[in-house]
Amino acid sequence: MTSDAMPGVAHSPPVGDSGRDWPKADKHSSGKADNSMILGSAGFTHWDWIVLIVYFVGIVAFGLWMSRKIRSSGGYFLGDRQLPWWVMMGQAFGTGTNAENPVAQTGASCQHGFATIWYQWKNMLITPFYWLMSPWYRRSNRTTVGEIIEDRYGRRLGLLYTVFAIAFFVFNQGAMLKGAGKIISVATGGQIISPNGVVVAMTATFILYSFFGGLIASAYTDFVQGFLIIVLSFMLIPAGLSAVGGFQEMRATIPPDFFTLYSDVSGLDAFTIAMLAINGLVGITAQPHILSMNATGRTERAGRIGQMYGNLVKRLCTIGWALTGLVVAAMVLQRGISLPDPEHAFGYACLELLGPGLVGLMVACVLAANMSTCSNFMVNTGALFTRNLYAHYIKPAADDRELLTVGRLSGLALTGLGILFALTVERVLDAFLFTETIAAFMGIMFLGGVLWKRANRYGAFTATIAAFGVYYALNFLMTCHAGPADAPSKTLSEAWVRMMDAARSDALWGFLGNGELRLLYKWTPGPYGWATLIGFTLFVVVSLLTRPEEQGRIMEFFNKMRYTSDEEGKLAAERGQDLLMLDLPGWLTPQRWTGFFRRYREDLVGFILGWFAVGALVLLARGILQIDK
Repeated sequence: MTSDAMPGVAHSPPVGDSGRDWPKADKHSSGKADNSMILGSAGFTHWDWIVLIVYFVGIVAFGLWMSRKIRSSGGYFLGDRQLPWWVMMGQAFGTGTNAENPVAQTGASCQHGFATIWYQWKNMLITPFYWLMSPWYRRSNRTTVGEIIEDRYGRRLGLLYTVFAIAFFVFNQGAMLKGAGKIISVATGGQIISPNGVVVAMTATFILYSFFGGLIASAYTDFVQGFLIIVLSFMLIPAGLSAVGGFQEMRATIPPDFFTLYSDVSGLDAFTIAMLAINGLVGITAQPHILSMNATGRTERAGRIGQMYGNLVKRLCTIGWALTGLVVAAMVLQRGISLPDPEHAFGYACLELLGPGLVGLMVACVLAANMSTCSNFMVNTGALFTRNLYAHYIKPAADDRELLTVGRLSGLALTGLGILFALTVERVLDAFLFTETIAAFMGIMFLGGVLWKRANRYGAFTATIAAFGVYYALNFLMTCHAGPADAPSKTLSEAWVRMMDAARSDALWGFLGNGELRLLYKWTPGPYGWATLIGFTLFVVVSLLTRPEEQGRIMEFFNKMRYTSDEEGKLAAERGQDLLMLDLPGWLTPQRWTGFFRRYREDLVGFILGWFAVGALVLLARGILQIDK
């Protein structure tokens, strides 16, 4: 899953925010949705079954073959930190890409145009920072993020984080399993297999190789399945362009502003994109699986390459998803039909454009997108339970063999909860969005703890609670209105003006009484921005007003960061591997600027190259939009 998912945005493109409905039939058509075009009778041929069976058998056999390398809990949870850079790339790409990503982006582009790519690309602006942050996790010499939190702030906050992390994995696994089930069920005509049937088949497959092979099997199968995800991202475009008459006819069919790289039509202004980027930067540091994405390579550079360039491959695939959306927009207009939901665009394209065997390949690609993530989540869930709960509170004296067994069984049991959630809950998107929001606020304590030595547990706890409180209070305020005839506020400033007007007219309690208390609110930049600002402010203020952490704990934590993990006992500065973002206040000291480039060579070169890669992707997208202009 991606650290790239954005609460309420990437998965729920705004309908009508720009004043435009998404493509429908022209005035000569009936204007009615032709549902048969979505649930059509393309059929799942024997060629499709052959492709699907070959995929299932092949991926299980490969995963089990890789599992022969597991000999210890360290091998199971972290692959003995020996994964090569190319496997790290596949792991980051596969785990960060889920089936709902192409579906949501294709639907958004079909509805509002190519500029909606920023729903997914919001994290591209922070991707170069992955290069700078990656060594934090490897140098911690820990198995889970929960252990890092415990090292920094103590056992209680470590336990709080562990509870959040396990819930994150369980709910997200359920959401992804059910989401893939629905996609496949619809794309195959709704008559081949039910969504729950897909959930069971998919889960049995990834559990089999993950249970025995741990992170090694997960990472290597992620690498293999990454190729299928790339196929998924681009396979519809050639047939789609042929169906609509190429770029020239597509331009003649849909509005010109569908071909712009940035437009207000997408509903994303500069402030919103900035808030999305901050959300991504803070949130990704605390996502529970981020340690395995960065700390399992043979070297620190392998982790850096894997995390940054693996995610840049996803940014490349996003171009394919957005272009598919334009193709579908032209198809429905040319054929005079309507889709009942813009997010049906991807399934519609599959039904209309794929022939025998290719539908089976598409189903395999969707399965690969989700199984790669769920497999990694299963291993990480077992690691969290084993390292942060079992070894701490249940049996501290457990030997490595017992920890390996507990890791396998706990990962299996907690994945079972995700399966149960997927089978019994119809609307799992809400739980998925909730966990993404939690990660953004949990990131305050993690990121702040690395950037500032003086941070303590009191500031971390207060900041986290306050951020949640402010976020929910402001979102509640936006739902308040004076009466049944009034709609909720679209922006936070509008809600504030309404509240002041109600207070001046002695109608404040009636205004607040019409608000809606929800577990989940649609993500908007205003409440998130204020919650983050207040959270970080209290993080600093409370830390300064309360007693600092024990000096030995802080020195040990930061000393780990100053020694490279590539060579035991070697200062990172001597290898050009000092960390630019470590202890931000330290930049005010003269020592930070001594031998600057020599000490920070690895950070500086990789960071700059990352921005060149980002620029290249933007230019590529812009170039595609200029074809036949």
